[in-house]
Amino acid sequence: MTDSPASASASAAQALAELAELLAPGRAAVAEEALFAYDDPDAYVRTHATRLDRRGIDAPIENLAWIALVDALTAQGLLAEVDWKEGGDEIRRQLRGLESRPTVDPWALAGPEDAGGTDGTDGTDAEPLDTAAFLNEAGRLHLEQGVALAVLDIESDCYPLVCFPARRAGELTPLASRAGFYAAVLGADAL
Repeated sequence: MTDSPASASASAAQALAELAELLAPGRAAVAEEALFAYDDPDAYVRTHATRLDRRGIDAPIENLAWIALVDALTAQGLLAEVDWKEGGDEIRRQLRGLESRPTVDPWALAGPEDAGGTDGTDGTDAEPLDTAAFLNEAGRLHLEQGVALAVLDIESDCYPLVCFPARRAGELTPLASRAGFYAAVLGADAL
């Protein structure tokens, strides 16, 4: 038996709300913004036209609720959006700015072989990591500190990055999938 369109929609909205709570605990504004975009995309686009214009969005799109979640997390200091070819130093700087970062800097505990940047500025002779490899290494280091580093895929040339408790890492991808989107914990396969 398959879900009716109404129950599938309710399930997706519920998953989106649960995902917002996972990534922004106690910050109802995050879920409210994502659900606003989900429930009334036309009104959401009108209300947030200036912000959406920076993303090239001027009408409702399929992943508008996901974009709204990313923007709401960013506004709360819980998401860093880095370019697909960003250097390691800049990625580290942006991650250190997240309110949900580990209390201990993961790179402070890493050896030089773990701290390698994508820009070759790590002081070693090692080949610099590309951005994706660097992010997976950063994810592994974060997991060692009890914090999951994850990417919320917005089908763009950037990596929207969030941190949340590693003990709840297994909830992320299924919730995102139920909501109709994709997210993944970085570095989990390296442990």
